[in-house]
Amino acid sequence: MSMDAAQYGRMFVPKLYTVLRGGYRWTDLRADAIAGLTVAIVALPLAMALAIASGTTPEKGLYTAIIAGFLISALGGSRVQIGGPTAAFIPVVFVVIQKFGFGGLILCTLLAGLMLIGAGLLRLGTLMKYMPQPVITGFTAGIAVSIFSSQVKDVLGLRMESVPAEFFARWSAYARHIATTQPAAVALAVLGLAIIIALRRWKPNWPGFLIALLVCTGVCIAFAMPAETIGSRFGSLPSSLPVFDFPRIPFERTFELLPSAFTIAFLAGVESLLSAVVADGMTGGRHRSNGELVAQGVANVGAALFGGLPATGAIARTATNIRAGGRSPVAGMLHAAFLLVFMLLLTPWMRYVPLAALAAVLLVVAWNMSEYQHFRHTLSAPKGDRLVLLLTFFLTVFFDLTIAIEAGIVTAAFVFMFRMADAFEVNSGIKLIDENGDDRASGADPTQRARLPEGVEAFQISGPLFFGAASRLDELLDQFFDPPQVFILRMRLVPIIDASGVHALKTLLDRCRRRGIVLIISGLQAQPLEVVRKMGLDLHEGGLHFVADFESALQLAETLLDSGKNTKATDA
Repeated sequence: MSMDAAQYGRMFVPKLYTVLRGGYRWTDLRADAIAGLTVAIVALPLAMALAIASGTTPEKGLYTAIIAGFLISALGGSRVQIGGPTAAFIPVVFVVIQKFGFGGLILCTLLAGLMLIGAGLLRLGTLMKYMPQPVITGFTAGIAVSIFSSQVKDVLGLRMESVPAEFFARWSAYARHIATTQPAAVALAVLGLAIIIALRRWKPNWPGFLIALLVCTGVCIAFAMPAETIGSRFGSLPSSLPVFDFPRIPFERTFELLPSAFTIAFLAGVESLLSAVVADGMTGGRHRSNGELVAQGVANVGAALFGGLPATGAIARTATNIRAGGRSPVAGMLHAAFLLVFMLLLTPWMRYVPLAALAAVLLVVAWNMSEYQHFRHTLSAPKGDRLVLLLTFFLTVFFDLTIAIEAGIVTAAFVFMFRMADAFEVNSGIKLIDENGDDRASGADPTQRARLPEGVEAFQISGPLFFGAASRLDELLDQFFDPPQVFILRMRLVPIIDASGVHALKTLLDRCRRRGIVLIISGLQAQPLEVVRKMGLDLHEGGLHFVADFESALQLAETLLDSGKNTKATDA
């Protein structure tokens, strides 16, 4: 179905325009300023650490956080998205710089930005949510391992010229230089880790990364510790505004750089939309996925023109922005402005920061990025999902991120086709896919709504709940103007479910819990019931019930409503 120009254009209207048009008050500005300052304090050490880990100088990370961070917030499709350099890019950026120099990275980032703009204009943002969860978990965990291995040199203070890009060659080089370990570097790294971990446990609202850097820097100066610092490796950092100043771009090598550019664009698109989805879950808002992709593309082009690194939406910094009270894109724009002020005023002092302390920051980032709980959880999924997870993970660690993503998606597609063929044979005559695109499944009971008590809503889904359809569950609660007290999800016509489907059910359950809604799932068939139990969804306590059929679901809903009324009457 064609889309008129006005409707098409609305997909790319920045959320900033929407916020300002709706009225922006002084209280909003004050809240956004506090949130922007909080995020800037978190982003300052991260930007420098990510740039160093990527094989370039610290100011490149700051330039990226300032330029790209401002553009992503000003033009993006999310109210509270915070953009900048992220750990996901480290492996690919490190390899590009080693092979093609920093000029090659500039060209790569430009190409990636144009790809993202094109993807947004072609309305491909909605396709990003069809990415299989095992692929995302696999390459994310693989990137975490790569980041960890890249920081061993600075954690141990090894005296070696450079760190190889390949995993085995890197660890072989570490083994050859292990005798050059510097106790001072190890002590500073351990101190930094201890501070960050302690603050996260006892003072989670404090800026742990920044405090760890300040303490480690103070200790290093006070005791004249022989540890490598930003100044000893990179010299003095520039304390001026970012300018159009970047190396010669090797346009003749464009074809060679296309795979890396695609990887950067893919990572930027997936991570930014994942971050926007997380933000929606925390705020109850809805982002514009295609508009977000265009903004990410413009931000990457802008970062490249100022000699920066690839950028995307940062999940951790976005969550920090929300928890700090950020209300609009102005918070992200102010975060960039505060970073610029920090860079102009604090640059002379940054040269004393020990690299071991920055490495400690990245070790924590790698641990957070690994999401080992999701990894372990997916290992309990069906064999096909485990195959996709492990294949993507090992290819990311031992070979190349581009190959890992391609192989993971292709393998996931084959696993899906196998499941579809098997489901069609077993469930002959059942309509597996809703061809008319209507969210209301064609198999729904026409008398369902008339039988529902007040305060109860129900929805019947049909067909396999796999990675291609799982995202539709996230939209169910948005269809009700007034949130119900009890929500019945009828799954009698769902023949199979995979890890992404279970993940979608957990997301739906989390949203129901936040809104005080009891979720009842009725009629699970044998395969979905086995997978759900195997992956531990039925172990969740409170707010979730499994029943055999719709009649049992109605009886349970009435019991829950009566129990709630009696509780209110007693409290009164």
